[in-house]
Amino acid sequence: METDKEIHALMRLIDDPDEDVYSTVSEKIVSLGRKIIPNLEHLWENTGSSFTQERIEFLIHRVHMRELEEEFIHWRDNNGTLLDGALLVARYHYPDLETRTVHQEIGKLSKNIWLELNSYLTPIERVNVFNGIFYNYYKMSGLELTYQNPEAFLINKALESKKGNAFANGILYLILCEQHDLPVHAVRIPRQFILAWFNTLITPENEHSVGSADIAFFIEPATGQLYSMPDVENYLRKIEASNKQYHMSPANNREIIHSLLLELSKCYDDDKNRYKHDELVSFAQLLELDSPF
Repeated sequence: METDKEIHALMRLIDDPDEDVYSTVSEKIVSLGRKIIPNLEHLWENTGSSFTQERIEFLIHRVHMRELEEEFIHWRDNNGTLLDGALLVARYHYPDLETRTVHQEIGKLSKNIWLELNSYLTPIERVNVFNGIFYNYYKMSGLELTYQNPEAFLINKALESKKGNAFANGILYLILCEQHDLPVHAVRIPRQFILAWFNTLITPENEHSVGSADIAFFIEPATGQLYSMPDVENYLRKIEASNKQYHMSPANNREIIHSLLLELSKCYDDDKNRYKHDELVSFAQLLELDSPF
């Protein structure tokens, strides 16, 4: 545990002009983790140097990135839930995100869906009931999948504004389907984020063997529109995609979050924000998967 005196010494060296000294000091500060942030914020508020303030802002960012990297590794190694993975991505933008609020909002929505669903309905009827709550009662709406609005990818902002693109709405859709035992999964359709209703129970043992023969229909999650197998087959032919079995097999949580990170990184394809692009790609690489979408 660092003493107050030692921490004070580190704070005094943040503006050292010697890059070697600063490098050593910054690495020590970052290694202390989140507990050092109040000291950094206090120094930022009490310095008149914009140079020092920029260094402090960068150090706070590095602390958050180090912490987030460790949490992604823990999520990966422990087969974390889709919701927890989506919240980690959201915390890239909102390090102090209050996740309890997200859980509570999902809980309210889940309860409304539960009150309307029953097992006697056909698959399409069940999805229509689900969509009625999700898009009409809750008023969730879809945004076009573009790279000008990074917040459209984040589950917390989708819940807050009731607007999200296919990734944000789709991940929320999948979380709710899992809570209600609806056999809906993301599939590996290139350049899209599409969900499918599977007639076969998906398990870790059979997830690589199920495919088009097990799919009843597809769901476009930004708006809830349903598509048939011929619709999706026509799309695959149009883009000249091979390996139909692979594209129509279910994606697991790691693949989904991996693809979410890569898609989000495309929002920062400019010199000013290049570091954000690189950070998000580095998080995706921690999941050790190639994006299927």
